[in-house]
Amino acid sequence: MPPGQPPDRSILSSLRDARAALDALWVDQAALDKLTSIPALLAERLSGGRKIMLCGNGGSACDAMHFAEELTGRFRKDRPPLAAIACTDVGHISCTANDYGYDVVFSRWVQALGQAGDVLIVLSSSGDSTNIVRAVEAARDRKMTTIGLLGKDGGKLTSLGLLEHTMIVPGKTSDRIQELHMLVLHAWAEGIEKVMFPQNW
Repeated sequence: MPPGQPPDRSILSSLRDARAALDALWVDQAALDKLTSIPALLAERLSGGRKIMLCGNGGSACDAMHFAEELTGRFRKDRPPLAAIACTDVGHISCTANDYGYDVVFSRWVQALGQAGDVLIVLSSSGDSTNIVRAVEAARDRKMTTIGLLGKDGGKLTSLGLLEHTMIVPGKTSDRIQELHMLVLHAWAEGIEKVMFPQNW
């Protein structure tokens, strides 16, 4: 900044907003119940030879990829790799979008790779994206377990009752919502490791 110019304190509002969203999550018992119960479900499926699939748009796609690598790699402790995959392959996405439209980029991926007993986790700050809705519908057709990590009012995914498990985090904007999504995903990764590899903790 130019010499003598005072720092812009308004940027600190981002931290205040993030803290307010986390505080709101801390007192949301329904959300906390999902936060603490989902890891056991995911660990049970992984232990049974099933896999976790994830999809989202934009920043949510990056969060999906991040969670998948926490499982195929590791989170904190050394342990065997766990089966997880995020739909972030640019070849698949661009091919499918070009030939069939962006609305089916995730559903065709689920149809190709999903099997009964697998888990589909969808990430969406709105819950309204058509390609996410269609992915959940495809997962239900394949008898997969569906989990939504959402924001705001959960959108169409909630109003249509498409998900078996829904966790909605607080936050007025997509950035605050996605920050909490990443925190939740880290907590789930830790929870999975504690369930499956308790000797490491």
